[in-house]
Amino acid sequence: MNKLSKLLPVLALVLGAFAAVAFSPKDMPMNVYGESAGQWYNVTGITPGPSTYTCDQQDDVECLHDAVNGSPINPGEDRIFVKRGTLPPAN
Repeated sequence: MNKLSKLLPVLALVLGAFAAVAFSPKDMPMNVYGESAGQWYNVTGITPGPSTYTCDQQDDVECLHDAVNGSPINPGEDRIFVKRGTLPPAN
């Protein structure tokens, strides 16, 4: 019985670690926004291309953000958002 009582804290730790991993929320899809000429666009799920938008090379700017006026998704990428077609404006 004494041996079992010594193992209880270890068992509780293992069970807690398992529960933390098993019941944690899965990755949620991230919204993606780009800004062109002062207007923000929601480009979540839109494939970049000649009829939608591109991220062209330019120093000291970021192409895509996680929110309107939000953080860059790839900081330091040195690319600028260029609107090439009709895109949904960000609300």
